[in-house]
Amino acid sequence: MIVNCVAYEEGRRLCNIDRGEIDDYRSRSNCFVWVALHDPDAEELSTFQDIFALHELAVEDALVGEQRPKVEEYGDALFVVTQVISVNQGEVQHGQLAIFAGPGYVLSVRQHSGRGFTDVRARCEREPELLKQGPAFVLYALMDVVVDRYFPVLEELEAELESIEDQIFVRGSARASLERLYQLKRRTMCVKHAVTPLAEASSHLFGGRVPTLCYETQDYFRDVYDHLHRIEAAIDTIRETIITAIQVNLSMVAIDESEVHKRLASWAAIFAVATILAGIWGMNFTHMPELDWRLGYPLALVMMVLCCGALYRRFRRTGWL
Repeated sequence: MIVNCVAYEEGRRLCNIDRGEIDDYRSRSNCFVWVALHDPDAEELSTFQDIFALHELAVEDALVGEQRPKVEEYGDALFVVTQVISVNQGEVQHGQLAIFAGPGYVLSVRQHSGRGFTDVRARCEREPELLKQGPAFVLYALMDVVVDRYFPVLEELEAELESIEDQIFVRGSARASLERLYQLKRRTMCVKHAVTPLAEASSHLFGGRVPTLCYETQDYFRDVYDHLHRIEAAIDTIRETIITAIQVNLSMVAIDESEVHKRLASWAAIFAVATILAGIWGMNFTHMPELDWRLGYPLALVMMVLCCGALYRRFRRTGWL
């Protein structure tokens, strides 16, 4: 589905155009066309492939979706794949934004993402002096907003981590905390898989040999790379904290189990003494002096109570009970 198809000249919006008019506007000096598609089918994307002479491999990647973030050159054109990430009810949702940028055109293809990029178009139109730089600036603006949308996701991950840390030392919450930590680790890895490849790919858009299209906009792409580098550092910090929290949680589980074992061992020792004494006096030998003694039974009970009481007091003083 076509969301927008707009022609721009000297950084200013001219008008909405039909696909049949694209070649006419592209032929003008200092004019380019920006087309936005949302979940297009193969036939619709094939139409723009013919108009902009897009490489078939890039078109296939844009149509399929769920590609690894990357930047590829096809002659004087660029093909950029980014992952659009959002968090909905604690689950990380993925979409894809594929961008074709070349002389006189920008084609953005959004797949499996509910949130659009009309705010990017509005931002660019408010800055005609920057939009005069053409498709390269639009490419930067789209990449920049994709990267900026990673920050709220990181904030949610950090807030979830803080909530889990508050529950780690609450008795009886070890299993639930461990499950939440592993789920958080999985979501963090999803974000990392979107950020790390894009950071590596965007580093080729500034410094050294850069694509001709981006030669005048290297500073902007450096800014995108800096943001991605900050996000990578934050993700690494979250991952390290998660690993530490898991280790602490497992240690708390081991401590709780140790406390249980101490209590069981203490009570077992207490009852063992009573069992030993009862077993001794329960032997049915003929010649046992205590059998005919009137005070033998009360004395046996008193000895059991005293021995068990002494053990109980000792275990309480050592902290086992």
